[in-house]
Parts: sequence; structure tokens; C-alpha cells
Amino acid sequence: MYEKTYPKERFKITLDFIKKHLSTDEQILDLGVENPLSSLMKQSGFKVINTSGEDLDDDQTALQKNNYEVLTAFEIFEHLLNPYTVLKNCKANKIVISVPLKLWFAPAYQSKTDSRDRHFHEFEEWQLDWLIEKCGYKIIDRKKWAHKVGKWGFRPFLRRFTPRYYLIIAEKI
Repeated sequence: MYEKTYPKERFKITLDFIKKHLSTDEQILDLGVENPLSSLMKQSGFKVINTSGEDLDDDQTALQKNNYEVLTAFEIFEHLLNPYTVLKNCKANKIVISVPLKLWFAPAYQSKTDSRDRHFHEFEEWQLDWLIEKCGYKIIDRKKWAHKVGKWGFRPFLRRFTPRYYLIIAEKI
């Protein structure tokens, strides 16, 4: 449906959510190296800087040295051992975070070829909400959606209806 304009449907959903809640005047620090979504954000007029690919569990310098009002983390927190520390050390007044949700019918993602590309966490909604609130933010809006896959079978069928992604925006209390 969105393939002609966006590489992935989730990029369209995420970008629409960002446009609804953020101003193009706000400086955004996006966790992770520049990627197709951060490029789309820039093309849409948002001021985005990215971190450099450092291990944010060990090195949170970018959270302190950069100037930003908004922190974005799209499918990053599930790879971190301690997303709490990242949120506690960020200077943002607003945060926008998306995570894959834990699926009862599928195990946590673990790459067979890249030991760094694994999910340490796969959140349930309440877990991300609790993390956000514990770090001193109030959730303003949230969105969940299913991730359809172009395969046949029982699990692909369930993925058509079971929410896979969870996206929130929160403001510092």
C-alpha cells in the first residue's frame, strides 16, 4: 500500500504520528545511525541529528553533548540492556519511542548471523509505559498496529491481526 512512497508501512505510520505531534522547529536527536526513517523525517522538514552507532549501554555521551528538544528511538530500546539509563540521561522535553511488542506465538528475535542484532527486550505495552513514567515522562498519545508479512502459515495469519509495533509520545513532567 505504501511501498511506492515509503520503504516500509511502519515508516508511513511513524511519520504521520510525528507530524501530528511535533513541530519542524524542534531539534530531534534520533538514537541510531542515519537510516531510511530519519532520512524521511529530514525530507519532511524536521531537524534531525543521529547518534553515531555507539553502544548506548556503555556510552551515552551523545545524550549530553548534543542540543535537542526531542529524543526519538525507533526500534532501538529492545536491543539495549538498560533503556532506563538512556532515558534518565537524556535532556529531551519530549520523547517518541517505538518498540516491537512481545508476541505470544513467536520467540524473541535473535539473528543467526549478527550477535549484536538481537532483542534483549520485547515489550508488552505496560512495560514500556511503566519505563516511560518511571523516567519522569507522561504519555500523551500512543498507537499500536499489526505487521503483515507476505507469507502463508499460522504465524503469518496471526501477524495480520496481532499488534506488533507500539509507538508513544511523552512529555517531561
